Amino acid sequence: MRALPAVRLASAGLLAAGAVLAAALPAAAHVTVQPGNATQGGYTAVAFRVPNESDTASTVKLEVNLPMDHPMASVRTQPLPGWTATLEKSKLDKPLNAHGKEITEAVSKITWTADAGTKIGPGQFQEFRVSLGALPTDTDKLTFKALQTYDNGDVARWIEEAKDGQPEPAKPAPVLALDKAAAAGDHHSGDAAATKPQASTGQAAAASDDATARTLGVVGIVVGVIGAALGVAGLRRKNA
Repeated sequence: MRALPAVRLASAGLLAAGAVLAAALPAAAHVTVQPGNATQGGYTAVAFRVPNESDTASTVKLEVNLPMDHPMASVRTQPLPGWTATLEKSKLDKPLNAHGKEITEAVSKITWTADAGTKIGPGQFQEFRVSLGALPTDTDKLTFKALQTYDNGDVARWIEEAKDGQPEPAKPAPVLALDKAAAAGDHHSGDAAATKPQASTGQAAAASDDATARTLGVVGIVVGVIGAALGVAGLRRKNA
């Protein structure tokens, strides 16, 4: 009976270890835009990154809806072996002017469909690249609502928009943040733009390494406590 407190301590340690490991697991993957930011008024190439979240089904279609409240005159897809891209256009309420030409309709939806024998299987992801422009100058972000279809008929609807002060929704829509263009005469803007991605990448890598080290440290401490508790329990049973 004297060993009971030690057993309880070991059980508590196991529960703590489980909580730590659960916290260390990555969040569910989302359909995202990579990179996540571009410059207002410019042209950019982005990739819609699509992870396969199912353990039993494969992704065979992706539909991306472009924001028609901020239409873009130029939308082009990069060829991707095994996938067929289809662009749908919609009439514009207000025509665009692109290089002196009036544009009355713009791409409103892109659909990638897997050819026979092609799929994004469990544990895999795929990137679908698109060239976009000119990006709007009157908004700080573009939201692309997306539908991901699996070969078992399931559809993941990445259409929820995040709201300020609210937790991230379960199925957030991909978002491209738009930065203001550098002001004319800013001689340092080019250098800053060139160095910012590398700095961000380094900081992200450092943060990731630090988080991993902390997690492993906590897990090590918990495992040590469990081992000590079990050792004490064993000695008490032996001496009983």
